Amino acid sequence: MAEQDRTMKRILLILSCILLSVGSSGGQLLVRLYFLHGGHRIWLCSFLQSAGFPIILLPLTISYIHRRRQTSTTSQTTTTKIVFMKPSLFIPFAFIGSLNGLDSYLYTYGSSRLPVSTSSLIIATQLAFNAVFAFLLVKHKFKAYSINAVVLLTFGSGVLALHSSSDHPAGVSTKQYAIGLVMTLMASLVYGIIMPLVEMVYKKTKEVITYTLVLEIQLVMSLFAALFSTIGMIIDNDYKVISREAKQFDLGEAIYYVVLMVSVLLWQAYLLGAIGVVFCASSLLSGIIIAVSLPITQILAIIFYKESFQVEKGVALLLSVWGFTSYFYGEFKQAKKLKRKHISETELPQPLTIQNP
Repeated sequence: MAEQDRTMKRILLILSCILLSVGSSGGQLLVRLYFLHGGHRIWLCSFLQSAGFPIILLPLTISYIHRRRQTSTTSQTTTTKIVFMKPSLFIPFAFIGSLNGLDSYLYTYGSSRLPVSTSSLIIATQLAFNAVFAFLLVKHKFKAYSINAVVLLTFGSGVLALHSSSDHPAGVSTKQYAIGLVMTLMASLVYGIIMPLVEMVYKKTKEVITYTLVLEIQLVMSLFAALFSTIGMIIDNDYKVISREAKQFDLGEAIYYVVLMVSVLLWQAYLLGAIGVVFCASSLLSGIIIAVSLPITQILAIIFYKESFQVEKGVALLLSVWGFTSYFYGEFKQAKKLKRKHISETELPQPLTIQNP
């Protein structure tokens, strides 16, 4: 049974990594597509990053039905209630969800002023913030290879400051570009706090953390993030201009709504993947996976959006690849070391037990 649980957890981790990678790259590209072709509503774009939470209701409903059937077959005489998460979990994750809404706004504001290749590299700095808060909040122990990865990925992102005046998108002033850099960096800082907070609540709760509970957590976080963005949309009157903006969209009205809907799906995949990785592994690995998706985002931005790729970006990309390669090589070595230790322990002679006559 224990081996089966480990296998299921590995499968879930792989699936979560895929969702996180696809959502990270695809979400960033679609945000930039929206702004490149006539989109201007920052709060609307922020809302899209959490608006897909109703999708989670489907797997949750299936899980509840399955659990109820299992309960009814094992106990015919007692009635067991299938309940939602307790307030001790609901309140902290509602707060983290609101924090996630703030992060979405900061990221979207920055992305509206920066090329994808630049914003994605800056987002990689969240790994450094993630590492710091993982150490402070959950006492994450660092190995030499993980420290090396954090330093290289962070330094690689910092190299971008060397060409702050050479890749402005059309119509973006130097001041707007600088604000975009600051807002994106702030988004990295906030996100660097969010995942360690999630892991801290996981560790402190007395609840058994199942994947059903993970889905409930994602539902609560996305709901409150969406509420945060909805308030901003109401204040900024975004609802009143969506139809007009769709008609003026460069790629056509139908494509405008397709971009919005696909964005919702990709960002929900991103969020679900991130929570799944924290559940199966750690918040630091979640940050590493986001950094892993960086080269893909870079290449796709150059192919589809014809963005320039200066020497500084090449250096930053090389350092990023080196950083996450270092991390996974270290993880591979650590796994082999633990496996050898486990085998040697099982081969030790077992102590004799003397029974009383």
